[in-house]
Amino acid sequence: MNTRALLESQGRLEALKSGGRLEAAKRAIEAGHPFVEQLGLDIPDTLDALDMSLGQLEAAGTPLTQLEAIVRLVTRPPMVVENGAVSLIPLPDEFGADIDIKIKRNEHWIGSVGRVEFINHSMTWGGTAWVVGEEADGRHLLVVTNRHVAKIVARRNARGEGVFMRSPFTMVRYGARVDFNEEVGALPSDERPAEILRFTYLADDASADVAIGRIEKPAGFAVAPLPLVDTDAETDEIVAVIGYPAFDSRNDRTEMEKYFKGLYDVKRFAPGKMMPVEPGTVLSHDCTTLGGNSGSPILSLDRNKVVGLHFAGAYGIANSAVRASTLRDLLSGNRPTQVLVEASLEQEVADGFHDPNHFIGRNGYDPNFLSKKVDFPKLPDGMFNLASPTDALAGRPHELRYTHFGLLYDVDRRSPVVTVVNIDGEKAIKIKRKKPDKWFFDRRIPVEAQLGKGDFPGDLDRGHMVRREDPNWGDDRPVAQLANDDTFHYTNASPQHSSLNQNRSTWQGLENHILDSTKTHAFRATVFTGPLFDDDEDPFLDGVGINLPLQYWKVVVMDALQDDGSLRLHATAYLLSQGQAIQKYLQDRRESEAVEGFAFGEYKTFQVSVAFLEDLSGFDFGPLRDADPLAALADELELPDSGPQFVEITGADSLVL
Repeated sequence: MNTRALLESQGRLEALKSGGRLEAAKRAIEAGHPFVEQLGLDIPDTLDALDMSLGQLEAAGTPLTQLEAIVRLVTRPPMVVENGAVSLIPLPDEFGADIDIKIKRNEHWIGSVGRVEFINHSMTWGGTAWVVGEEADGRHLLVVTNRHVAKIVARRNARGEGVFMRSPFTMVRYGARVDFNEEVGALPSDERPAEILRFTYLADDASADVAIGRIEKPAGFAVAPLPLVDTDAETDEIVAVIGYPAFDSRNDRTEMEKYFKGLYDVKRFAPGKMMPVEPGTVLSHDCTTLGGNSGSPILSLDRNKVVGLHFAGAYGIANSAVRASTLRDLLSGNRPTQVLVEASLEQEVADGFHDPNHFIGRNGYDPNFLSKKVDFPKLPDGMFNLASPTDALAGRPHELRYTHFGLLYDVDRRSPVVTVVNIDGEKAIKIKRKKPDKWFFDRRIPVEAQLGKGDFPGDLDRGHMVRREDPNWGDDRPVAQLANDDTFHYTNASPQHSSLNQNRSTWQGLENHILDSTKTHAFRATVFTGPLFDDDEDPFLDGVGINLPLQYWKVVVMDALQDDGSLRLHATAYLLSQGQAIQKYLQDRRESEAVEGFAFGEYKTFQVSVAFLEDLSGFDFGPLRDADPLAALADELELPDSGPQFVEITGADSLVL
């Protein structure tokens, strides 16, 4: 043993001796403690060693770490849990004559403690969790573990929730579950799993080491929330840690892990006492714990309630816990907040306002612009809270009408849902963009439902949904200028991360490529555009109160001239994405491509089938589904019959028209 390890072990033994633990171990060994046989100890030699001074021990060749392990296992044994019951072994007198009764009185809580297991991760499990509450809907329970356990598979978003991450190698989403069994002798068929649907709270690194997850109430077995104490733990209060001690290589320096054979990865009940408790100090206890105990409840055996959440321990040195009062605050919604300092805004002209009278004469989107009528897509019921402008038409109650385009706007998301523009390439008029840009609020709907300049800090851009150039056409320049200016309303803007610029030239050039196609009749097109909302994936903009869309879609509709001179609708759909939607679709359908080398990197433009876009968005594009050339070319493109239809667009020659 090196000098440092020797001194550390010596210091710990001196603390154990002063606390009466060596004497307690001696009495237990004399009484025939079961660990004596398990460790293969020579009883006379061990008793002699316990009577020696620390200096005499080293001189006699007795390793201090061996004696320390004996004392700890005899006085603070991590007892086996089997069939929901603690396999009792004798405990020191300091626990009192009725300690077995106290343990049995608390056994019914054991079933509410489980092992945190990971899904699609190289680590099979990482800690302990336990039921801490029930949600108001009566169908879900809340489980609590440590932040550092949850962060193995999840990241914190700006709302303070935990979002499951993806593998950096396969891009398959991680997951987690709690197995409320995993006891000694349990068979795989005995498992009691409950999937963590989401982490409703994941602490930041400056807050208490806590993560709270939501699970559905198990159908095949019952688990109940462990109650929290009304007042914090007291010094020397008798407690127990329920959890899953795991091998931790960081403990090798003490050479004591050999004494934990058979103690790893299964449920244990480890009694102990609270260390001196003072206000403003870390809650500590002396129960025997190892790495897998992270997230374990510390249960008061006198009050039959939880006094803390175990979060850190160095074997034989210290164990730390989060107070029950902190957990209660988190459950009641009293959560720590961070003050975010926004980057200074670029100097721009002030935002403007346009009253309803400004929009008199705006006809909006013309659904009869092409040879056949093309309406707004049908949206899923209840998915959006659409604005109703003050000048709404009876047959178009939610359309915000502008020059040559219209849009539907969600006041809760503070975002356009669908924009649609009529483009007439033959009448296009080039309008030079004025710098700096001036954006306007549209007072036909509540101003507070719209984002302003201050809501686009740092690397967020005000992304035009209707491209500035698209509606700029007409019989004279004033009409084209009016259309150009109409695109600079916040109702037409979606916050976009600057990383979208990586592929903006391809994305924005789609209309030009299609208008220039020899298949396009009269250089006319109708273009639908919008964000692809994904509340689970999209990061939350703290302080703004909205999610930041990470993907955008577009549908370009035109009249295609047939060989016989007739016209038919022709619709192509596109997705600006890093691949999230396509990979998720493949994964949901259990296609092997989802986990076998799916590329997930910079933003790309994909041509996708209209039917695929309908599946992603929930929208119904009606007749456009049957006007899609990509869907008809699945065989030619060698796409699987059961899979989605998509092609990465790298240039004009990639378009399937």
